[in-house]
Amino acid sequence: MSYTLQQICREIGIDYQGEEKTITGIHTLSEANETELSFFNAAKYASQLPDTRAAAVLIEEKYADRLPDTTIALITDEPYLKLALASKLFAHKITTGSDTPAMGEECDIDASVRFGKNVTLGDRVTILAGCYIGDNVTIGSGTLLHANVSVYYDTQMGENCIIHSGTVIGSDGYGFAHTRQGEHIKIYQNGNVVIEEDVEIGANCTIDRAAFGSTYIRKGTKLDNLIQIAHNCDVGAYTLCAAQSGLAGSATLGRNVVIGGQTAISGHLHVGDFATIGGKSGVTKSLEGKKTYAGVPAIDHRLWLRIQAKIAALGKKK
Repeated sequence: MSYTLQQICREIGIDYQGEEKTITGIHTLSEANETELSFFNAAKYASQLPDTRAAAVLIEEKYADRLPDTTIALITDEPYLKLALASKLFAHKITTGSDTPAMGEECDIDASVRFGKNVTLGDRVTILAGCYIGDNVTIGSGTLLHANVSVYYDTQMGENCIIHSGTVIGSDGYGFAHTRQGEHIKIYQNGNVVIEEDVEIGANCTIDRAAFGSTYIRKGTKLDNLIQIAHNCDVGAYTLCAAQSGLAGSATLGRNVVIGGQTAISGHLHVGDFATIGGKSGVTKSLEGKKTYAGVPAIDHRLWLRIQAKIAALGKKK
């Protein structure tokens, strides 16, 4: 779907009478192309303004002169709220429509499975009872979906994956803009989820789709039960993540990260390759790779042990 800039501006309440452009979607400043709309609402991203390729940017007037000449400034004092309103225009239309999927050889599909439109299955895909596979989903050869798995539209799943019962892939990320009156306006999550090959995801996990772009679960990663991966996260290859852990939006993990159970990782942080994080930790800043961490906030594991020993010693004093 596409809209002209004037159509978008009418819908979101911005006065615009300038050059007309056709807009095909919304993306971040660094990723938007010449037919996409973007937004700017945080000073920490100011360095990206001169280099954006976006067709137009929702932006406050005081920052508009930092945009390149090829990008149109859509002036507003509420760019994030206007983004939320614009995102609805590009949202996937949810319907109950169903088609027979394009299917490879030797697939085993329970009769109760429901497919959306334009679904593609590789060879030897097995899907058990009660699953739903949404529009435009691709599932690679040799992949197994246990009972009652829900795969939302546009998800891409690689070969030889195992998805356990009750897991939801591609549900909306938790994104809202707020009006001055305290109302919460949905930011439609118009990205997708990409799961690479040889991934195993436990029971009752939730992998949220991206707001823009993709949420990634990289090859060889193994997720335990009851894990939350928020929108736009990138879980590196061969990561191990124990039960009841959660990653907030746009957190990224390097390869071979090990995460203990009930660990929480804050949004927009990065954990380096081969890092290990002990159970019940709270990660509040980015962590270097090849080290072991524990605690809340997560710190070097050896330091955490020394602190725990001193706390225990204080408790023994009379």
